[in-house]
Amino acid sequence: SVVNSLSDGIVVIDENSKIINGTPMIRKWFGREDIAGKNIYDFIEIKNDKKIEELNDDDVFIKHTSTNNFIINSKILNTEEKPVYILIIKDVTKSHEIETLKEDFVATLTHDLKVPIVAEANIVEFLLEGKFGEINDKQKVALMNMQSSNKELLELVQIVLETYKIKDKGISLYKEEFYLNDFVKNIVNEMEPIANQSDLHIEYLPEGDVNIYADSVQMTRVIKNLISNAIAHSNTKEKISIITKKEGSFIKISVIDYGQGIPKDELNLIFNKYYSATNKFRKIGTGLGLYLSQQIALSHGGEITVTSQENIKTEFCIKIPA
Repeated sequence: SVVNSLSDGIVVIDENSKIINGTPMIRKWFGREDIAGKNIYDFIEIKNDKKIEELNDDDVFIKHTSTNNFIINSKILNTEEKPVYILIIKDVTKSHEIETLKEDFVATLTHDLKVPIVAEANIVEFLLEGKFGEINDKQKVALMNMQSSNKELLELVQIVLETYKIKDKGISLYKEEFYLNDFVKNIVNEMEPIANQSDLHIEYLPEGDVNIYADSVQMTRVIKNLISNAIAHSNTKEKISIITKKEGSFIKISVIDYGQGIPKDELNLIFNKYYSATNKFRKIGTGLGLYLSQQIALSHGGEITVTSQENIKTEFCIKIPA
């Protein structure tokens, strides 16, 4: 009774893909009661042509339904005779609808937030420039702190908007050829004052100079994000190292911090959307920065890799085709 009342569908098949039994939900989705003995592939199509034993949250199309929002998992039962497979099929239509509504809401909200944040930034800039009259040193310090916080907030809003655009339209690249050393050095010079606020120094160690063919705006966003993360997690007050070099058919840009590191069980999660280690350390973060950076690298035909030793160092490496 418990199994038959599940909202997920459960179907048992033999080693020849013949159906042994299925729950009422499976019979409803398959559009018939007499499914025993029939081939499972008469009713479903699995994307990527995966083998039954490899199925793990994979998309599956059920031929007799009007929607394609199903995922499938499999489990093999070890028996003394021939193997038997249990397939669990889940209807994710509602969760997809909720996710779409949530992302649309966040995108609309952040878009509306951006306008007053930019307006506030302009007013603060005018005040610092003395366009509304002279300000004293204490007022200047307060306004500079406000300017810094405002910039962080604007960057967070921008990251959310960019992530939404990626899902909706993909990443549009405007590639150009430029010297890598000058490009990275300019970013380091811009980020150095931010690092200094945390008693850190950024050392740039180029191994030769090469031309890179990429979208400079998007690559700037990626490198700045990695440096910002390094600053946030470099609790040893040593330094942050940036190494650039050409290796084989790739150009590599490594950002290394010598701080707390990343636990092994989190390494395969950090590029997931909304995952953020900053929550543990009470720092501002959306969990989208690394996700967005990885998507930008992938759109260039490359990737971002990460290696880490806890309390020793963490290295993020951007790999872009030369």
